[in-house]
Amino acid sequence: MELVNPGLGLIFWMTLAFGIVFFILKKFAWPSIIQALKDREQHIEEALQAAERAHEEMKKMQLDNEALLKKAKEERDVIMADARKLREKMLDESRSKANEEADRIVENAKVRIDNERKAAMTEIKNEIAKISIDIAEKIVREKMQSTEAQKDYINKLIKESPLN
Repeated sequence: MELVNPGLGLIFWMTLAFGIVFFILKKFAWPSIIQALKDREQHIEEALQAAERAHEEMKKMQLDNEALLKKAKEERDVIMADARKLREKMLDESRSKANEEADRIVENAKVRIDNERKAAMTEIKNEIAKISIDIAEKIVREKMQSTEAQKDYINKLIKESPLN
């Protein structure tokens, strides 16, 4: 039962030992522990502030990236529109050149056809003149005395001529 009811001496020595330990801890340990806790609290606060700054910078960078992406898309759209316009212009120029070339070819063909027609007409006229001269020559050579015989002979020659 001595443990349940400690003696006055035991209480004195325990209080004295507790006081000495408390004094040594207060004098040497508590300032270091409190300083370590303050340093840790300050370090945590700085880390939270750095994380908040990093978070804000990330938001800013994200907004900047979105702006850059939007600008790049706009530039791409402008470039694509310019490319489409250039393509249309080139197609229009090609069509125009093709139409001009086709018109030139048609005009050349018309000129050639007209020249060939004129040449054929000239050749036909020359043939008719030659045939007429041949007929006249044959009439003169025949020296027919009657007009009736000359007309019969002319009709005969006309029937035999290659114009029919």
